[in-house]
Amino acid sequence: MEGLSRFNLIGSSPQFQKTVAQIHSMARLDATVLVNGETGTGKELAVRAIHYLSARSDRPFVPVNCGALSESLVESELFGHERGAFTDAKNASAGLIGEAAGGTLFLDEVDTLSPRAQAALLRFLQDRTYRRVGGGTLRQVDVRVAVASNADLRCLAEARLFRKDLLYRLNVITLHMPPLREREGDAEVLARAMLQRFSHQYRLPLKRLHAEGRDFIERYPWPGNVRELENVMHREFLLCEESELRLAESRAELMPASAMRPSDAGKGELPAFREAKARAVAEFERSYVFAMLSRADGNISRAARLARQDRSAFGKLVRKYGIGHEDDGAAA
Repeated sequence: MEGLSRFNLIGSSPQFQKTVAQIHSMARLDATVLVNGETGTGKELAVRAIHYLSARSDRPFVPVNCGALSESLVESELFGHERGAFTDAKNASAGLIGEAAGGTLFLDEVDTLSPRAQAALLRFLQDRTYRRVGGGTLRQVDVRVAVASNADLRCLAEARLFRKDLLYRLNVITLHMPPLREREGDAEVLARAMLQRFSHQYRLPLKRLHAEGRDFIERYPWPGNVRELENVMHREFLLCEESELRLAESRAELMPASAMRPSDAGKGELPAFREAKARAVAEFERSYVFAMLSRADGNISRAARLARQDRSAFGKLVRKYGIGHEDDGAAA
């Protein structure tokens, strides 16, 4: 079976190979796909692979971050609008669905859609027909829809935070992206591939993993999954002057006793209670901030809203742990 390394989907563990087989099968089935999994597991990469392995590969792939859609303009952005439909509509727009005609429309973070947007999407999915905002012509489009969420849509539906009828429309075939901690051996395989990519990207000599670095990669549970691993390897590749990466700074920052896998417990002397608690709190804060920023595509203002925290306080945590940057704009 063809590998998926050209889509940056790399791994040899049985768990991941099962996912690879499912991706190949889904590429042959022209049906709606629901991809779930934790933040950073590669959901969009999987959908891209499904698209480019399918008969629609020569048609557009249009990714949409639902969390970034303006609630007041979501229908216009999805379905398009006619000229003069509203104040700023100086020109007609085909909308994201129109742009994806013949190809694949990927709706990421579909759980963030407002009830109004969910109702509009449900109507479209029933027969693939829609009207542009301000228009009277009923349009039909041939497009494959794929959606992704790191939330449990079934639980959200039971809590009446997501429409059950929409879930039924979306949940035709489902792909689960396994977290990196369940993919035995894949973290090191990915890290080596990333180092090769960075070497090519920056035209610098290839750097290798020292035994200490390999041990850390194997033992750390990677709550941010592949995205967090890539962040660590990118930083270490650029900042470490040695040819072999021990990942010393990352080990000190990320590997407190609280982050060890259960099998590591009791293998060494544990720190004092106060120190262990401080490390545990720091690890929780860093992982939580990383997850919120990942969900908000790096937008600190939006991440702060998701965390229900004041932006300035959230920004301090971002600076404290050296994650992202603060030039996204307060009004974003």
